[in-house]
Amino acid sequence: MHPRLHIPGPLSADTRIELAPAAAAHARALRLTAGRPVTLFDGSGGEYAGEVTAVERRRVTVHVGPHHPVEREAALAVHLFQAVGKGDRMDTAVEKATELGVTHIVPVLSERTVVRLNDAERAERRRRHWQAVAVSACEQCGRNTVPEVAVPLPLDRVWPALAPCATRLILAPGGEQRLGAVRPVSPTALLVGPEGGWSETEIAAAQAHGCTPVAAGPRILRTETAAVVALALLGGAAGEI
Repeated sequence: MHPRLHIPGPLSADTRIELAPAAAAHARALRLTAGRPVTLFDGSGGEYAGEVTAVERRRVTVHVGPHHPVEREAALAVHLFQAVGKGDRMDTAVEKATELGVTHIVPVLSERTVVRLNDAERAERRRRHWQAVAVSACEQCGRNTVPEVAVPLPLDRVWPALAPCATRLILAPGGEQRLGAVRPVSPTALLVGPEGGWSETEIAAAQAHGCTPVAAGPRILRTETAAVVALALLGGAAGEI
């Protein structure tokens, strides 16, 4: 597989473009040189064959070749409502969820969330950072459609977003059933708690909004591990893994 570069903004076949700073920095990090084939995608669907035409100190240019309508999306559309973890745990959850084909990611601020993002400007900065993590994961894993990372929301503002989801699950130790036994219907909502887990009040609220408490196994998992395990189990249930 050729190196993959995400290009913000629409691409058109048979054009020459100058890479935006982030994409140019990625190209330099990959040590790309003139004449190197690359794959380009803009997130709107499919990918383009490309070729690096120049790598200079201040700019990198590429020729955009033909479009290929290739998609590597998951059969099951999963909307992940991931409680924000401290440190780089949220980065890990976003990266791995993207690799596993998640459709949409909503960072959630719960009762036991350690990280505080009450300031709107700070919350938007984190959202942009996590969106960049998702873009990078798409470059690595071959996806051409980038999952949207929403602005972080308190749990009590999440419920309207569950409306289109036919299957609604909340991870909780001692849940009513094992996640591996669930046969999900697309789209599926998956709620993953913070380091300290969901409170009983939060689980009750989720149940009131149609969520089934499920356990990923007999052990208590870290929040970022729980997201990976749960998405893998859902992918397996959908016949993808």
